[in-house]
Amino acid sequence: MRRVLASLLITLMLMFTLAPIGSAQTRRHRRRHSRTFWQKHRDKLTVAGTTVAGAGVGGLGAGKKGALIGAGAGAGTGALYTYKIRKRHRHRRRY
Repeated sequence: MRRVLASLLITLMLMFTLAPIGSAQTRRHRRRHSRTFWQKHRDKLTVAGTTVAGAGVGGLGAGKKGALIGAGAGAGTGALYTYKIRKRHRHRRRY
């Protein structure tokens, strides 16, 4: 009788430890799928756009060396705007 009880307890213990916990397996995503490409990559696109614009202006003014300097200046100003100056949180009113 003692062996049967011990084996039953061990079997129950193994069953409860091997079963996955349902609440730990669920993941919640917040509006990840409803964001557009622009919303997902806004910072990178802003910096890339200012880099290209700076290279274009510098290339028109002074050739290859000017394009390199303009690209650096454009990337710097774009990063400064994106990460320091631009307001991140816009509060929308819902009616």
